[in-house]
Amino acid sequence: MNGGLSKIRLRLRRHSLIDHLRGLLFSRHFTSSGIIVVSGGRPSPRVINRGGSLIAENCQFYSGVRLELDAGATLRIGNGTYLNRNTAVIATRSVTIGRDCKIAWDVNIMDSDFHPLPGKPLESRPVVIEDDVWIGCRAISLKGVHIGRGAIVAAGAVVTKDVPANSLVGGVPAKMVTQFQPLSGTSSHGA
Repeated sequence: MNGGLSKIRLRLRRHSLIDHLRGLLFSRHFTSSGIIVVSGGRPSPRVINRGGSLIAENCQFYSGVRLELDAGATLRIGNGTYLNRNTAVIATRSVTIGRDCKIAWDVNIMDSDFHPLPGKPLESRPVVIEDDVWIGCRAISLKGVHIGRGAIVAAGAVVTKDVPANSLVGGVPAKMVTQFQPLSGTSSHGA
C-alpha cells in the first residue's frame, strides 16, 4: 500500500490534480488509455475520430494538441511520451509513437498527402517513431517515415525519409547531421 501512495504523491508533485482530471476527461475519446495528463491552458487538446482506434499509455498532452483518425486508422502513443502545444498527429492508416518520446510544440506528424499528386493516386503509408525520440519544434514527419530509437529531429526539419537510430537530422528535407552513441538511459516510462 505504501508503494502505491508514494507513486500517487510523486505523480501529484509532477502534475496537478487538475491536470489529471483534465486528462481523465480527454481520455474518454481514446479507445484505450493509461493515465493521461493534460497541461497548459486553452485551447484544450482535441480528438477528431472518424472511426479509428486511438491507444495511449501513460502520456501527457499540452494545450492545442490535435489528434485526427480516419475510419480504420490506428494511432498508438507509448508510455511516458508527451506531445507539446499545438502538435497535430493525423492518421489515415497508421501512426505509432514509441515510449518516452519528447515532441515539441507545433510539430506535424502525418501518414498521408491528403490529396493525390499529379498522375498518382492518393497514398498513405504508416509512420513509425521508435522509443526515446526527440522531435524539435515545427518539425514535420511525412508519410512512410521510420524514425529510429534515440534519434533527434532538429527544429524545423522536414522528415521525408527514414531516420537511423541515435542520429541527429535537420534541414529541409532532413539530412543526417551526425550519428552518436546512445546515452546510458534512464527512461521514466510514465507521464
